[in-house]
Amino acid sequence: MDARLSDLDGDIVLHRPTAPARQLVLLFHGVGASPEGFAPLGPALARDDRWVVAVRSPFESGFGAGWQWFSVQGVTEANRADRIAAVMPRFADTVRRWQAHTRLTPAQTVLAGFSQGSIMSLESTQVGEPLAARVVAMSGRFAVLPAKAPAGLVWRFIHGGQDPVIDAAHSTQAAARLQALGADARADVLPGLGHGIDPRALALLAGALDEGLA
Repeated sequence: MDARLSDLDGDIVLHRPTAPARQLVLLFHGVGASPEGFAPLGPALARDDRWVVAVRSPFESGFGAGWQWFSVQGVTEANRADRIAAVMPRFADTVRRWQAHTRLTPAQTVLAGFSQGSIMSLESTQVGEPLAARVVAMSGRFAVLPAKAPAGLVWRFIHGGQDPVIDAAHSTQAAARLQALGADARADVLPGLGHGIDPRALALLAGALDEGLA
């Protein structure tokens, strides 16, 4: 764990590189969860040239436990985008802070989110300059289907086919829209998986990260 940063904001370094770093992986958890929930993923994602950091959302969750980027109480299709936009500058600052700390660039950065963490990661690609070269969205969605696909940005969607919280159709539709915009995008829907990460999803996540270092 990186004490200087972790003690300040609750972020957890799951893996620190032992060789010259080539990749920064930032993991963003879902609403009501915490970065500690990503700890079991650390060994599967570790490489000697990779930082793996689980980022804590900045606000206490409205569910009475865990953390969130924005409240989902009373969230609707009409107001979701505004809630995301209100906190997006803080999300971008978090990514840039870790890039500055690790001395890695957006071209060397992967945003990998679960649920609300995926929403923030995906939506960050629609405003300003891209924060990363690759986004891996697990059980997530765009607030609205994307209007642009920044050049060179790679998208990977991983979703449970029986997700009762965010329908897998959000991932397949987003990947199709991005492909139509000329992007490298793919959606993997896993039969039998609900709103979670199982060994199949973890293997797809690890593969998506390794693609960026091939």
